[in-house]
Amino acid sequence: MIFELVFVGFGNVGRRVEQLLGEMAPRLSFGTRTLAVITGHHGGYAQDGWPAAIPNPATDGGSNSGVITALASHHAAAAREGRLVYVETTTLDIRAGEPAISHVRAALAGGAHVVTANKGPVAFAHAELASLARSVDREFLFEGAVMDGIPVFNLVRETLPGVRIDGFRGIVNSTTNHILTMIERGETFDAALAQMQAEGIAEADPSLDVDGWDAAAKTAALMNVLMGARVTPHDILREGIRHLSAEDVRSAATQGERLRLVASADRLGGSPSGRVQVERVPAADPLGGIEGQQNALLLTTDVLGEIGIVQRSGGLTQTAYAIVSDLAAIARRART
Repeated sequence: MIFELVFVGFGNVGRRVEQLLGEMAPRLSFGTRTLAVITGHHGGYAQDGWPAAIPNPATDGGSNSGVITALASHHAAAAREGRLVYVETTTLDIRAGEPAISHVRAALAGGAHVVTANKGPVAFAHAELASLARSVDREFLFEGAVMDGIPVFNLVRETLPGVRIDGFRGIVNSTTNHILTMIERGETFDAALAQMQAEGIAEADPSLDVDGWDAAAKTAALMNVLMGARVTPHDILREGIRHLSAEDVRSAATQGERLRLVASADRLGGSPSGRVQVERVPAADPLGGIEGQQNALLLTTDVLGEIGIVQRSGGLTQTAYAIVSDLAAIARRART
């Protein structure tokens, strides 16, 4: 199968996806061809001349939904045959998940599959978008939304049939974990953050990370997909790490504990509830050994007890690989 790809957003992740598809081509069971690239600030282009140059979105809050719909119509044959895939990698909007939600909605309505690394659609509108995907017999996949290329959603969907996820706890934000680790080692908050920004892991405006919003979005995404919740990041009890002093962090370490920003959820009281909070984690705890840019997630299940997933290294290539793995999942299901 040859997938016809439309990239919506073409920053670091989108470009690395295209490169990685080329690098891994001999090992993949599918091929790809890029039809078009659509961006929010620099317009875009289409390979077959329609349109020769895609204009910047001037209205609708920066949404490219109109262009997405038009391209799907122009490539209707690929859409009908299940070969048209939109790769959505725009930046998270923590207010309402837009325009990414509208992008996904328009692509699915046009008969295309969608894969995304953007947390917004899953954290704000998973139930709606998953229902739409089922109604048009297309895939809406998002493995890269939480732990880069480490399988979380695929793990549960593909390998844990019938298992109920009753809760989870984990360290899911690399920037805050790196900052706290470096403070333990004598570094300052500002210097640790600057290093993450220089490496392209933290944004110039780090508020999504250090104020807990990124972790809250990931918590909402996990709850919506794995626990059947209908929450948004604004429903998550949230705190960040700005209020912590270096003395707080180092004092905990001298007592055999680590201060960590922990994302968690449970079903206590009936409905799922989630939180992102700084916790004193004992060194012997599975989360106690998570340092630097490492992430970990512990799933509480009704049948298998607690299952742990650890990511020892994460970054751009791992996030890009999540997109590749989602494309592989679409190709695999097309053969069944």
